[in-house]
Amino acid sequence: MVPENINTAQFRLLSFHMALLLLIETATDICSIGISDGLEVLSLNTAPEGYQHAAQITLLIERCLRETGYALSDLDGLALSSGPGSYTSLRIGTATAKGICYSLDKPLVIVDSLQALALATLQQEREEGLYFPLIDARRMEAYTAGFDAANERITETQAIIIEEDTFSEYLRAGHTLVLSGNGAGKCQGVLPQKGILYSSVVCSAAHLCPLALPAFERGQYADLAYYSPYYLKPPNITTPKKLL
Repeated sequence: MVPENINTAQFRLLSFHMALLLLIETATDICSIGISDGLEVLSLNTAPEGYQHAAQITLLIERCLRETGYALSDLDGLALSSGPGSYTSLRIGTATAKGICYSLDKPLVIVDSLQALALATLQQEREEGLYFPLIDARRMEAYTAGFDAANERITETQAIIIEEDTFSEYLRAGHTLVLSGNGAGKCQGVLPQKGILYSSVVCSAAHLCPLALPAFERGQYADLAYYSPYYLKPPNITTPKKLL
């Protein structure tokens, strides 16, 4: 349900026709897959461990199809979480989505991972504040962007280092900040306690629906030949240690 303080005319969620979508979320360490009919998530399956995307993604898709009784050919389209996030994980999600779309001639819609996370957090917490979803970017870094209580973007997406004065300008202005995602835990014990609410919401394929459905109905499909995930940062490549 969309909170009252969201501009319902903006989202117009109830006015859209039903569409059967495969939902793919691979921006973080946990891979999740869902199938939705309109705004209803019919099936949601999540990998039991982190960074198991390559091994689990097709199994999770198969499980969702089995639970709903649908075949891939029954789908109206696919929705893919675009990042930023894990370089390898995003590539696996993108390759899987493109493969299905190419083989079955299905359209692909792209959903901003941070905006979807912010909206899911807003729907759970219902706070009149500013929402900063955070996706882990290793060490003390996180990917983030700011959103207001209508899920409108107020900052550009960026990779930030979590320090004591991170978000200080918003706290000094008297805003309540709502932090969510798998990078939010890095802020606890570093940022001031006053004025910050930590939410348990993390990235999930289920959160793609409210943004994917309007994009699908408007025909805002990705160009399969040229689409690339939003990595933001280059891959973390290390040199293997020499064997003695």
